[in-house]
Amino acid sequence: MISLQEGLALSPGGVVCFVGAGGKTSLMFRLARELSAGGDSVLTTTTTKIKMPDPTETQAVVIAPEAEAIISRVRQVRTAGFHFTAVAEKLDCLLKLKGYAPEFIDDLWKRRLFRWILVEADGAAGRSLKAPAGHEPVIPACTGWVVGLAGLDAVGKALEEHSVFRSDIFTQLTGLAAGRTVSPAAIAASLTHAAGIFKGSPGAAGRYIFLNKAESADRIHAGRQIAEIIKKTIPSRIKRILMGSIQKNPPVMEYYDVF
Repeated sequence: MISLQEGLALSPGGVVCFVGAGGKTSLMFRLARELSAGGDSVLTTTTTKIKMPDPTETQAVVIAPEAEAIISRVRQVRTAGFHFTAVAEKLDCLLKLKGYAPEFIDDLWKRRLFRWILVEADGAAGRSLKAPAGHEPVIPACTGWVVGLAGLDAVGKALEEHSVFRSDIFTQLTGLAAGRTVSPAAIAASLTHAAGIFKGSPGAAGRYIFLNKAESADRIHAGRQIAEIIKKTIPSRIKRILMGSIQKNPPVMEYYDVF
């Protein structure tokens, strides 16, 4: 069992994007807590939309359409290991927060205000799996790590929209027909497809997979099957596969290096 920082080989600082489904927001804030607890400055944000975080997830929420307001907030902070969330605006519906264009994140990173910027780069409507539409994910060019999530609780369930976001696109990527049982092979295919959740990742960014919700023997077995399939997929461009549960401490149960 290891930490997220160790599992994702995060050093010495940079921009980390989270894509896919099955716990992106929770993983982002969990990693932010790890990094800030170690004394690093952390910004959490999004290039799409996120729910309003609660006080256990972030030290503060800054709603600022311009970078100058974020800079001002950083100057007010006097302690090491500060972490706050910044977004462009608050939407009226369901306490949703709208994030920034990827170019804004690129500019913010160049200013070196934070050791780490963590970005939720697509949405999944609370599902355990997803396939991306043409306009997503929205990944800034400065990204050094792209972390793709999949929820192992989807294995064995029928391929339907209530469990797989954009299930029609998932069918196109994997060949699995609607209503058929989601298998480890189908999940592996969706994670490694050129039009899958890593689509649009910068060429130099490390690609990592986190198989979440490994909370039973069946799910752990399925996760190992997915990892073995991906390791044999050429080219997959995946650097490492992590398996575990965001709810556990530490959250990473096993990991498998691909290349």
